[in-house]
Amino acid sequence: MSKKPLRAGIVGAGFIATWHANTIKTLPGVELAAVCDMSAGAAEALAAGFGAAPYNDLDDMIARADLDAIHILTPPDSHCDIAVKCAKAGLHCFVEKPVGVSATETAKMVEAGRSADRLMAAGHNFLGMPGYARLKAAADSGDLGRISMAEINWCFPLPPLRSGPFGLWLLREPRNLLLELGPHLFAFANDLFGPVAISHLELSKPITLPGNEVRNQCWRILARAGDMDLIFNISLVETVDERSVVLRGSTGQARFDYAADTLVIRKENTADLVVNPLRAQLSQSWQHLREGGVNFVRQVVSLNRKSPYGLSFAGAIGSFYDSVNQSKPLDPKYDMQTAQIVMQSIDDALKLLPKQTVPAKPKGKPRPTVMVIGGTGFIGRALTRDLVKRGHDVRVLSRGKTGPFADIANHVETVPVSMRDVAGLTEAMKGIDTVFNLAKSMDKTWDDALINDVGVSVGVAEAALAAGVRRLIYTGTIASYDMSRPIGKITEDTGYADDMSDRNIYARSKAECEKQLLQMHKDRDLPLVIARPGIVVGEGGPLQHWGIGRWHGAGAVRIWGHGQNILPFVLIDDLTDGLIRMMTQDGIEGQSYNLVGDGLMSGQDYFAAIHDRMGAKLNVSSSWLHVLFAADAVKHVMKVHFLRRKGLTRASLKDWQSRAHFTPFDNTKPKSDLGWTPETDRQKLIEGAITQANLFGF
Repeated sequence: MSKKPLRAGIVGAGFIATWHANTIKTLPGVELAAVCDMSAGAAEALAAGFGAAPYNDLDDMIARADLDAIHILTPPDSHCDIAVKCAKAGLHCFVEKPVGVSATETAKMVEAGRSADRLMAAGHNFLGMPGYARLKAAADSGDLGRISMAEINWCFPLPPLRSGPFGLWLLREPRNLLLELGPHLFAFANDLFGPVAISHLELSKPITLPGNEVRNQCWRILARAGDMDLIFNISLVETVDERSVVLRGSTGQARFDYAADTLVIRKENTADLVVNPLRAQLSQSWQHLREGGVNFVRQVVSLNRKSPYGLSFAGAIGSFYDSVNQSKPLDPKYDMQTAQIVMQSIDDALKLLPKQTVPAKPKGKPRPTVMVIGGTGFIGRALTRDLVKRGHDVRVLSRGKTGPFADIANHVETVPVSMRDVAGLTEAMKGIDTVFNLAKSMDKTWDDALINDVGVSVGVAEAALAAGVRRLIYTGTIASYDMSRPIGKITEDTGYADDMSDRNIYARSKAECEKQLLQMHKDRDLPLVIARPGIVVGEGGPLQHWGIGRWHGAGAVRIWGHGQNILPFVLIDDLTDGLIRMMTQDGIEGQSYNLVGDGLMSGQDYFAAIHDRMGAKLNVSSSWLHVLFAADAVKHVMKVHFLRRKGLTRASLKDWQSRAHFTPFDNTKPKSDLGWTPETDRQKLIEGAITQANLFGF
């Protein structure tokens, strides 16, 4: 008789949950049975792709889902309570890092597992990579000689520090950055050398978040493990990816790149003086070729299911379920007791963190007459601040209870309401004159877009009608236009294609939202005005702007097309001015406005200006859109026929060409109707878009 599969559950259906779900799916004898999230929509979306049951109440899932194990993927400050509850309910727990916010919390989870005789595993996933197993073997065998020093690096851009969203847990307090990233680094050190003793902490590259709170983007920690000297480097500015463990020994130096799962060992050789350097370089060249070739073949054969990051989860989660299946102790590197040691080292480092004075919140209660949905995003933050500057109090709709507005809290209130809760939205809109809906949903299938984008937008409109809102301003996108040919000019009268099924999901979905909202305006007098921003640039915006090209890390970008055509850039300050004018101008219900600036720069001009003003020469290349279209077609066939993914659509060649914005825009209508005056001076556009935008974080 075959053994009954282990039933796994997930609590927390955010980004990382998909990696866990995909890994569970590949493990023999394990099935994903249930997904729980406070957002019913998020739980349903993840569960549907894996044949699991959705829940939005943890107690209900524990009682009804008949689970053997649970993956805890909620914000870190909730891990301890959830893990203790699940262990007491008889579930083995796999807890995403950081397992808790302190060693004390981690100890509580250790004790809960011990008392309930349940396994408590820490999600130190990078320890599960094949390359790391080889690094540890080389270190333990003496192949590197006597190791005297280790340098462990996390140098990888963290765009939310500069462009949001600022409501993320890791940005709420200065210490959260180390709590979020430190477990990766300290878990390596602890597994290789034992407990880490901290001796020095140095911070640099400060950045001021909205609300005047400072976060340091670079951390340098000096420590020891026995007689081993350790250096931990964290750099979150726009930098070349360097996530590595470097071990320096008497015989050799090893560099393990845990972002790419590659290991290269440099050793001295016994050749004579002339041949020695050649042989040394050839050895490293061969290793790089071998590592790259193995990864290439592995990903091609597995259709990218065995990416380095995917392998890390397969190693960690696979080890966990192997222990559950065989009723044996966890591998020590994933055991919660080991995580407690790791968290103690992080606690010790945080004791050296300088105290930061938190700015006092201004007194006074907001009296909002304007609502901004999506107010914590790039455009929403700037719009909210511009509204307050002009004397309006604002109600921001957000997933969390706080937003990046501590310095203007007397004029901004943040309310957490589900976008699917029409009754809740209606209640939140009471007393509101104007609603700006800036929300968007990045879906992978058209069915999901109809629910998460179109359905939500219609729900917002229904709430606006029920609450008696004077005006609803919906933000569409210029991406919905056919911009595939450099002829003519696009105006608000240009319109979209009757059949949008060959367009990318985002462009198609936004067009459908506009269509249904305009029908509500016609049939039910919905007080609607539509805004379509251009490529928005300026302070608070990202360096890696996907409206300009496809990015390969912080330093390399392929511009959509040849990059010589003028792009519809618009400064963020000009955009918010246009949106506010749409709020105050009478008699424009049913109208739409393309808020694009005067054509002043091409994509090539933009990156040349970054080089000129910032001294940063990016690796910029043009792209042949026909090739990108063909490559996408191959990927689509693989996803549909080999990975069996359902509901996927494929963008046409015209859609790919539209990403280059070949067709110019005419912005006469917003200028004449609204009195809008976007920047006309090229140097001032560069100043706002680049010089003052803090694109690199320093």
